[in-house]
Amino acid sequence: MISSFGPPIDLSDLPGYHAADPRPRLPVFVGRVSTKDGTQNPASSIPRQVAYASARLEKGEVFAAHFWDVESGMLPPELRGLGPQAMYDALAVPTPRDGGLQDLLERAELLGYTHVLAERSDRLARAMLTSLTVEHELEKVGVEIVYANEPVGGTESGRLRMRRQSQVDAEVYRTVLVEMSMGGQVQHAIGGWNHGYPPYPYIAVIDENAPVRDKARFGIARPKRRLAPHPDSRRFDAASELCRLRREEHLKAADITAILSSDPDRYPIDGKWTHNRVEGLIANPKLTGYQVYNRKASRTGGPGFSRLNPASEWVWSPQIVHEPVVSVQEWKEAQAVTAALRAGDQHSSSLARLRAAAARRGLTVSRVSSNATHTLYRIGARQVAVPSSLPDVIVQQIIDDLEGAA
Repeated sequence: MISSFGPPIDLSDLPGYHAADPRPRLPVFVGRVSTKDGTQNPASSIPRQVAYASARLEKGEVFAAHFWDVESGMLPPELRGLGPQAMYDALAVPTPRDGGLQDLLERAELLGYTHVLAERSDRLARAMLTSLTVEHELEKVGVEIVYANEPVGGTESGRLRMRRQSQVDAEVYRTVLVEMSMGGQVQHAIGGWNHGYPPYPYIAVIDENAPVRDKARFGIARPKRRLAPHPDSRRFDAASELCRLRREEHLKAADITAILSSDPDRYPIDGKWTHNRVEGLIANPKLTGYQVYNRKASRTGGPGFSRLNPASEWVWSPQIVHEPVVSVQEWKEAQAVTAALRAGDQHSSSLARLRAAAARRGLTVSRVSSNATHTLYRIGARQVAVPSSLPDVIVQQIIDDLEGAA
């Protein structure tokens, strides 16, 4: 800041009179838009942000680089810009892109940037801690952040007060958006409508009785869908058997996968049975007939990244809204077995011994049918009826028969 109380004579020719930054000014643009759909079109939003930020350039200056993301403002810098370049190319944004926010932080000192210009603070982030962190990291390497919506001149305390208030407003607005969005999604689940891709034994069908708004604010509203049994009824039976193998026979995913894969006519699947498909179905509470929301916390950007929320945070519909594969009690028992298997508490049951003996001959053991007293198993080409309790003496007899046949 130049003092308004100058010397009585001109001292500007003295060495050190001007304590200016010896580096030439090298300003860059930083921006962000939340979504790539029609509600916030990057092809129009980013150029508009550039136009506003350009007002803070000095005469004759142009931006040395443009850093912008199509990401949620709730994400920290290290999770920004993880989308593939092909996605950004497909957006047809006329503003060039030299990287995202994280790229800016990594290159600012190396490339000698002196000023970062943005439309306003929430273009960095809606979370106040994130925007403060970005400001701090840039200030450490001598880079000044300038927001176009801040006043020119006046006191530093006034500018700082306005900046911090804007950052508070951005975080409060972010929280309001999350609350409103979450509330709408909760009501969606309570109403019995499906979120996401339908599980293996179901398809998603449009609910013709669902309320429809005459005019949506952001274009045509997506129709609400409910889950219905898949046209191939074998899928329902396969899902039921898959859950039973975990619940009653305490089998690992590898064993269940082998059983299902051994009889593709009975257990059809697009592609092949895998560990993730088996474990995902066993863990999916939608098989109980209830609609369940908030099992996973997903993020935008990086492909396939999500974390599981605690079961206490899940939202369940008040009643069964589609045909169940298993009861809630059966589903709960399967989760307990899964937890025990993951903890290493594996049950050395008689059936496990039988499966091991069959595996040594390249055979699989699968359940065909059962009643109150007996269960019919298929072992290779043979079918064997045994008491449902499967006493060790009978298991040993079957094993002896298998080994004798070898």
